[in-house]
Amino acid sequence: MTEAVKRVYAFGKDANGNNVTEGNTEMKWVLGGKGANLAEMANIGLPVPPGFTITCQTCMEYANAGNVWPEGALDTIAEYRADLEERMGKRLGDAEDPLLVSVRSGAPFSMPGMMDTVLNLGLNDESINGLIKQTDNPRFAWDSYRRFIQMFSNVVMGLDGDLFENAIVAMKNDRGVASDTDLTAEDLQELVDEFKAIFAENVDGEAYPSLVVDGAVAFPQDPMVQLQLAIEAVFGSWNNPRAVLYRQKEKIADDLGTAVNVQSMVFGNKGNTSATGVAFTRNPANGEKEFYGDYLVNAQGEDVVAGIRNTSPIADLKTVEGLEEAGAQLEEIFDVLENHFRDMCDIEFTIEQGKLWMLQTRAGKRTAAAALRIAIEMEKEGLITKEEAIMRVAPDQLDQLLHPQFDKNATYDVVARGLNASPGAAVGEAVFSAADAVAAAEAGRK
Repeated sequence: MTEAVKRVYAFGKDANGNNVTEGNTEMKWVLGGKGANLAEMANIGLPVPPGFTITCQTCMEYANAGNVWPEGALDTIAEYRADLEERMGKRLGDAEDPLLVSVRSGAPFSMPGMMDTVLNLGLNDESINGLIKQTDNPRFAWDSYRRFIQMFSNVVMGLDGDLFENAIVAMKNDRGVASDTDLTAEDLQELVDEFKAIFAENVDGEAYPSLVVDGAVAFPQDPMVQLQLAIEAVFGSWNNPRAVLYRQKEKIADDLGTAVNVQSMVFGNKGNTSATGVAFTRNPANGEKEFYGDYLVNAQGEDVVAGIRNTSPIADLKTVEGLEEAGAQLEEIFDVLENHFRDMCDIEFTIEQGKLWMLQTRAGKRTAAAALRIAIEMEKEGLITKEEAIMRVAPDQLDQLLHPQFDKNATYDVVARGLNASPGAAVGEAVFSAADAVAAAEAGRK
């Protein structure tokens, strides 16, 4: 697979277990942070689901041409997609044994939560039957399909997520159940039909002629159409308002672009020996050397960060029946990653029927107090030099440490509890979007 400008890089193993990764951690400007670190984890032998990365430069070529693909890029992506199918021994959309992929962003600098992700891509009215056949788990299959339609509609088509959440709540109320996990396979199959109807009612057929079938908008059944639209949406999310504002705040250049990682899916929602979670190799709040994070049994990654289900602490993972081995392996990998990258790492993982898979690692965001403690302790442990330790604490973090803060030993009348995300105290009106904050400031409201 050669081209004048290399726009796509493979990572992970082939069908024979050989590492065919083309990138490494030094290639963040090309592969983005996520793609470069996926490649690096594959290179050091960690369990990474195979996939390929479309470069940051391709994103900017696409954006600068008015959202038109550079010549040959789609052909190259099709070659790498076919190569991934061969490596996995499965095909996207196959009615017997379908390959499903995730489509994720990954900029050169970490921009947590700023850009978009699509999971379970490749499901349609045919491949759902193959997924049921391969897993013998209709509930899992229909749950994956409804998640895909919901995420694709929101991320790719821009539909309001509440349209789908309200349909789920209505069904739970109708069935008299408290949680999504209490819905049956039949309930979820009904939700899929309802979600497709919501999609058809709310997508503009003139804007997306490829989605019009027999004169009406329909959810796309062709996995190649699904894939191209998802990649374009991730490229587009580089310039969504929250990403642009984040870059302004963090002084990140607008011309870097985001890579797109297309990766074979692994499933944390295949029952009680499956799980998904996010973790840090040290506590990002105070810097303590402990395994810190959250996981959910029988869930997908978005469930952990969406706040829709109560998570469990990562320290409990290796005590859960059916997850003990994966939990112990994860703790070993924490040490491998921290020693390899010589920094506190932020990790995403999935356990599929007892097997651990690593989905991401990066240098973890941390509070100013944690940054100071981690730098000092890593120097004492011999991981970094004194000079590196000094460079690990940014000037603005030292500024944070000098801000007035609540007295930890004082007693207060507690109004509410939450995760501490602020370095100190603030006074004023609470607003819930950047636009509202700007409007309040312009109106002279604090």
